[in-house]
Amino acid sequence: MKTIIFAVAGYNLAETGRHIEIARACRDLFNVVFISYGGKFENLILEAGFSLKKMEPRLTDKQLRHVRKALSGETLNTVGYFTAEEMQPRVDNEIRLFNEIKPACVLTGWCQSVMISTRVAGVPFVNVLHSTSITEYYKAGLQSWPDRSKFAVLSWLFTEEQLCKWVSRLILRMKLPAKPFNTLAKKYGLKEFNNFIEVLEGDYTLLADIPEWVGLSELRPNLHHIGPLPLRLESDIPNQIREIPRDKPIIYFAMGSSGKPGLIADIIEGFGHKPYHVIAPVKSHVTDMDLEIPSNVIVTDFLPAHKVNPMADVSVIHGGQNTVMNACLSGTPIVGIGMHPEQQANLDACVRKGFAIRLNKKRVTASAVLDAIDKLLNDAKAKEAVNKFQQALMEWDGPANAAEFLYDRFGRE
Repeated sequence: MKTIIFAVAGYNLAETGRHIEIARACRDLFNVVFISYGGKFENLILEAGFSLKKMEPRLTDKQLRHVRKALSGETLNTVGYFTAEEMQPRVDNEIRLFNEIKPACVLTGWCQSVMISTRVAGVPFVNVLHSTSITEYYKAGLQSWPDRSKFAVLSWLFTEEQLCKWVSRLILRMKLPAKPFNTLAKKYGLKEFNNFIEVLEGDYTLLADIPEWVGLSELRPNLHHIGPLPLRLESDIPNQIREIPRDKPIIYFAMGSSGKPGLIADIIEGFGHKPYHVIAPVKSHVTDMDLEIPSNVIVTDFLPAHKVNPMADVSVIHGGQNTVMNACLSGTPIVGIGMHPEQQANLDACVRKGFAIRLNKKRVTASAVLDAIDKLLNDAKAKEAVNKFQQALMEWDGPANAAEFLYDRFGRE
C-alpha cells in the first residue's frame, strides 16, 4: 500500500479538519501519515487515529502569535507567515523525510514550507484550496478591494466592478508576497514564482466547493472540484445547547481560528436583550477578557459545527472556507465579517448568490451585525437561495471524491 503525507498547519482548525476528513476516506487505500510543526489542533489528528510526525523546528509562541495576527488580517502581508530563514530548516527536514518515506504525494493547504520541499524533492504536490484562491478567480476580476484599505475617494472615482478587476490584476502581478518563497526557490534551483497564487497551486489542486459556488467558466485540467470538506468533530453537543429553547430564532456565532477578540466581545455584548438565542463557540477568543455574557448567549469552546449549525436560523461567521460551507450545508443565511481578503472573497461568493450580507471589518459595529441579522431573519428570498445551494452541495461527497482522485492518480500499482 502506498503512503501519502498530509502536511497540515496544526494551528488552524479548518486546515486540520479538511485533511482529517480526506484522510478518513483514504484509510483503506493508502498508508496515511500526518506531519505538523505545532498548534493546538494537532490532537485532533491523534484522536482520529492517525499517525502524526511532529516536525522540527517546532513553532515558537512568537511565531504562533504572528500567525494569529496574519489570520486575523492584522499584518501588512496576510499570507506571509514565515521568513525564508524560518522555512529553510523545515524544507531541508521535509526533503529528508520524503527521501526516506517516498510518499506517492503530499497534500497540504497552508503548511508553506511544503510548497518548496515537494518541488525540490520531485514529489507530487496536491493542495486543497477553494475556488476563491486560484488564478481563474483573479483573472475573472472577482476579488473585491480589501476592507482594511477602503478609501472613500476610490468609490467616488471607480465602480465596484472596476475596483475588483484592478485589485485582481494587481494580485496576479505582485511578487512581494512570494518573496520568501522566491528566495528559497533560487537557493534550491527552482523557477521563480510570479505571485503567491503560483506558490499555492500544486501539481494538482483540489477545490473544496462546487462549480455553482463561484461559477468560473473554465478551469485548467489540474484543478478539480471535489465538494465541501467540513470537519465532523465526534464530540457531543453540550446539554445547554441541546436543550436551548426554540421559542425564538437561534443565531450561530463562530469565528474559527482567526477572529478578532475585541470585535467578538463587542458583538457578544450587543446580543444582549435581542429577541433571539445565540450559540457562540468563541471561548478561546475571549477567555482573558472582562466580558459580561448576556443571558441569551451561550459561549462555548469549539463545537461540532455540522451538528450545531443546522439548529440556527442565521450564521454570523468570519468567512473561512469551513465555516462558510458548514453554514451553506446547514441552510442558514450568513452575516459575514471577513478578517482577511481570502475570507472576504468567500463571503463575496455567498453575497453574489443572494443569501449573505458581508460587513466591513474595519467599520463593523455590533449594531450593524444585529441589523443584518434582523434583515436576514425576515428575508424569504435569502432563505430560498441558501436552501437551493444547500441541495446542490449535498449532492457532493467531498472526502470520497478526494479519495477517489488520489487513488486514481497515485494509488494504483
